[in-house]
Amino acid sequence: MDSKRANLLIACLVTATTVMILNETLLSVALPAIMADFHLSADIAQWLSTGFMLTMAVVIPVTGYIQQVLPTRTIFITSVVLFLVGTFVAALAPGFMVVLVGRILQAAGTAIIIPLLMTVVLTIVEPSSRGSVMGIITVAIAVAPTVGPTLSGLILSFATWHWLFWIMLVLGILVFFAGLRLLVNVGEVRRIPLDILSVVLSALGFGGLVYALSSISAVVEHGNKIPVFVGIAGVVLLAVFVLRQLRLVTTYGPLLDVRVLKERNFTLGMCAILGGFGVIIGVSMVLPLYLQGSVHVSEILTGLVVLPGGLLQGFMSPFIGRLYDRYGPRPLAIPGALVLCLGVWAFVFVVPSGKLSLIILSHILVALGMGLVMTPMMTAALGALPKRLYSHGSAVLNTLQQLAGAAGTALLIAMMTLGQNSALESGVSLPEAMSHGTQVAFAVAGVIAILVLVAVLFVRRPDDAPTPAE
Repeated sequence: MDSKRANLLIACLVTATTVMILNETLLSVALPAIMADFHLSADIAQWLSTGFMLTMAVVIPVTGYIQQVLPTRTIFITSVVLFLVGTFVAALAPGFMVVLVGRILQAAGTAIIIPLLMTVVLTIVEPSSRGSVMGIITVAIAVAPTVGPTLSGLILSFATWHWLFWIMLVLGILVFFAGLRLLVNVGEVRRIPLDILSVVLSALGFGGLVYALSSISAVVEHGNKIPVFVGIAGVVLLAVFVLRQLRLVTTYGPLLDVRVLKERNFTLGMCAILGGFGVIIGVSMVLPLYLQGSVHVSEILTGLVVLPGGLLQGFMSPFIGRLYDRYGPRPLAIPGALVLCLGVWAFVFVVPSGKLSLIILSHILVALGMGLVMTPMMTAALGALPKRLYSHGSAVLNTLQQLAGAAGTALLIAMMTLGQNSALESGVSLPEAMSHGTQVAFAVAGVIAILVLVAVLFVRRPDDAPTPAE
């Protein structure tokens, strides 16, 4: 494939991915308005986010199989059509359940497009240029969620929440027609039987674990034991799923080839990505609660506080990718992990002051550090795999990213709640208690950031890593 055609294909997939991931966080600021319209409690309305994550966790593991048996254009069209139908349904929704159905369809489309983008890039881009392209992908995966709440706040300042979906629908239609014109099939299609039992085990296992992690606040605050039992069942089912995939290797092929985890570079790089992703998603959930509950800033200002960091990461990511192509992962990821640690621990000391300038600076450090970690680790991890495992590697990475995002959010929110309740018992005011709880949450995030630093120390450039036997 000539370079012009390859660039157009990647640009189309990156744009589609950006639109869909932007949509994932667009609704967070609109939840109060939806709750008011449909007379919902917060725990019911939260299913618009939880349902989205659950669907992603269920669908992504199947994408490794889908990419082997269907051509690229068919997968793209299916993904975008699911997203468009879901967006249209949600925009016209007369009630909450219809909005939820729309979000589930949107999530199914999003779950298909992200692994497809990574697999196509690994297939058609030369190893010497992958860092540059992965830097652009990082803009979609890491920056779009940061911009989402800000864009949502601006739209809601002059329109109803329905317009969030109408705007996404217009963008999705443009992406759809661009894809029909530009997309060509990449790679070879094979006829492989689908193991239904693996699909069921994957859906119940990953879905159960994401639900349990998303519901951890109910365990902490109300002593609800159901998420605990669901989480344990999810872990058991995933263990059975992994054993079955290893067994299917010797027969007609696994749904998700977990042998990718035997590649040292892939596993270490993935651990760094998952830790960093859990931190950045958890911080993005805790920070708005602190700003609005303790510092008493508006929704729009809350979005603007995190915007500089997101924009900086988006601006830097393509350059970080080019530097990776020249110098490899460690000269970028090690300083990046140090900056990530510095930014997260800075939050711990800045939070009591409530100074927005220091909070913005701390968030910029976190975003910059994550940018320096994510692109090199993603490129080094996936690039270490043999070509036949590209689709499975991207499916494993994206599936576990969903778990990391849910776990990071659940853990930091739980720590924030415990810290806040402890402070309230000592007799301080609610804003002070929330500030203390936020400090506890960021301290836990700081420990995770240190583990990210440890992981990146051992990741090597794929050219220097042992190549798995084909």
